[in-house]
Amino acid sequence: MNFVWPNVLWLLLAVPALVGMYVYVLRRRKRDVVSFASLSLIRPAITAGYQIRRHIPPFLFLLAMIVAIVAMARPTDRITLPSFQQTIILAVDVSLSMGATDVDPNRLTAAQVAAKAFVEEQPSDVRIGLVAFGGSAVLVQSPTNNREDLLAAIDRFQLQRATATGSAIYTSLAALLPDAGIDLQSLDFNGWVRNSRRDPTLGLMQKPDRKDFKPAPAGSFKSGAIILMSDGRRTVGPDPLEAAKAAAERGVRVFTIGFGTKEGTTVAGDGWSVFVRLDEETLRAIADITQGQYLHAGTAADLKKVYQDLNARLVMERKDLEIAFLFAAAAVVLLIASAVLSLLWFDPIRRAA
Repeated sequence: MNFVWPNVLWLLLAVPALVGMYVYVLRRRKRDVVSFASLSLIRPAITAGYQIRRHIPPFLFLLAMIVAIVAMARPTDRITLPSFQQTIILAVDVSLSMGATDVDPNRLTAAQVAAKAFVEEQPSDVRIGLVAFGGSAVLVQSPTNNREDLLAAIDRFQLQRATATGSAIYTSLAALLPDAGIDLQSLDFNGWVRNSRRDPTLGLMQKPDRKDFKPAPAGSFKSGAIILMSDGRRTVGPDPLEAAKAAAERGVRVFTIGFGTKEGTTVAGDGWSVFVRLDEETLRAIADITQGQYLHAGTAADLKKVYQDLNARLVMERKDLEIAFLFAAAAVVLLIASAVLSLLWFDPIRRAA
């Protein structure tokens, strides 16, 4: 438990003073005992039950004061609440490195099996879109609730040359936020606008126009998220970190999954071979920039577990929630209980009547 105003808790130092004052008053009353004119007034005081009951209302009052001070400090706690995720874009790397057989039977097949299990476990009201990326990124399935279409699209994944991680993020972002003004046709392999105007000094194309664009806080978009899985380093296309910044500026979180061995492996084909290594640094940076999370899956079993964890995380989120109202309500109940017991047990007017 954390507190928004922890300095208020210093008021709890007054509690020992109140206890000491109460003990002092009791002892003073004992010294100042006077004769009673009526035995009916003294009889309740000589019972053992009365000796215990007379301390209960002050104790409840003191407890109410403690709880009220804690409420004033505005406590917060991590609460598991239903998530508002409505759309998830699943971006899967289909570059040639996904044909590596260090995962049985190969990385792509294992990824397809895990992706289909993830899709089937999502609630029916969650829409899912699919992006496949190799040398380019393609939206192979627009966000839909139709699980059969999603499973069929996953089965159609085909290996491609190169890895365009940045393009995958931009394409996923455009599918998630179709009204965000992301023009995929205007981006070339370096993330610059395709036009005829070049800076004669730098020799670079101009970046996209950002007029009237107001960035949102990172992670603030709660109606969707992007899950990006890759096993290798970006070789073509826009810079993935720049793409991650574009997602962060729109509040979209990108959860990244590094699939494969950290040591790397060699993938061979007809007359060619290439060594591929997991680029954890970039995947972790993408997640950090967008307030998402990076997860590593070295095997097919690991990947399935990662998707299960993400499923639980996206359906139920843990958030910091202020719970001062619970302590305030408890303080009110204790005060009422203290007052009611005082009236029932020690009201001289009621007993005299």
